[in-house]
Amino acid sequence: MFYIQLCFFLKKHTNTLIGSIADICAVDYTQKYLRFEVVYNTFSFKYNYKLRVKTIINEITALPSLSSLFLSSNWWEREVWDMFGIFFYDHSRLRRILTDYGFIGYPLRKDFPNVGFYEIRYSESLQKVTYEPLEFNCYTRFF
Repeated sequence: MFYIQLCFFLKKHTNTLIGSIADICAVDYTQKYLRFEVVYNTFSFKYNYKLRVKTIINEITALPSLSSLFLSSNWWEREVWDMFGIFFYDHSRLRRILTDYGFIGYPLRKDFPNVGFYEIRYSESLQKVTYEPLEFNCYTRFF
């Protein structure tokens, strides 16, 4: 991908000297073919400025990991993978961090279902663990 060479240039060039990735976030556009926009917010300590690098991908494309260039991107790439399902190849330990390991789906995708899940809780009256259907009312999801 072109953006890994761009980030390498931004890190090493004397006029930019990007030292860290402040965060990585993603935006989901369900109607577009290139559905996801991945945004890298970087910071230069020497020149004290922020720079935003964006790339767009579809849901089956994997992005190369920037964790070998920027150590701070390690956690952010895990979070984007966990919430959106965007895979980063060459990542050393890509795993779920905000959801359970057995969790199915990616919660921040716009096509993530809001019904059909069960809440697990201990019922004092029944003296056992119960499964109750859980439903979120979100009328602005489908427009």
